[in-house]
Amino acid sequence: MELLKKKIIEEGRVLNGEILKVDSFLNHQLDIDLLNEVGKEFLRRFEKEKITKILTAEVSGIAIATIAAQYFKVPVVFAKKTESKNLDKETYEGSVYSYTKDKHYKIRVSKKYLSKEDQVLIIDDFLANGQAILGLQEIIKASGSNLVGAGIVIEKGFQPGGGMLRKNGLRIESLAIIASMDAGQLSFSE
Repeated sequence: MELLKKKIIEEGRVLNGEILKVDSFLNHQLDIDLLNEVGKEFLRRFEKEKITKILTAEVSGIAIATIAAQYFKVPVVFAKKTESKNLDKETYEGSVYSYTKDKHYKIRVSKKYLSKEDQVLIIDDFLANGQAILGLQEIIKASGSNLVGAGIVIEKGFQPGGGMLRKNGLRIESLAIIASMDAGQLSFSE
């Protein structure tokens, strides 16, 4: 998606050769016009699928999933990272390791919101090591619903997540794949 690549080049910043900061438009401050185009592109790529729910992880994926959901005309379910008194007791759980936070945590979805009848599309902002997707897959498997695929805004193609998930048969549609971030310079695959 050329519009996204242009935005990454113009506003993205590489930190320590490993972290791509796109918080000015994707995961802190949001460029709604760009996210609308992202949502339309996910619909174009998955339009032949009969998606009934979009699933994402709290927090950064919520805005992207919500905007995409308006084009699919389906609800968004997001896996919560923290337990709270208002979270249903009956939940499906997945385990995630966050590289940027250097910690393991559980993600949860109420059993009310996923069922074996659901056709689920995962939407997320980044794919690097694949841990968030694996945690969301655990939830989907436990619910008995069907995982259609994953729509990713930015994939770090030089990290193992995308390859590992594709090798395991998951359909991944990434809108921008970073081939490298050497010396602070970005290059894209495809």
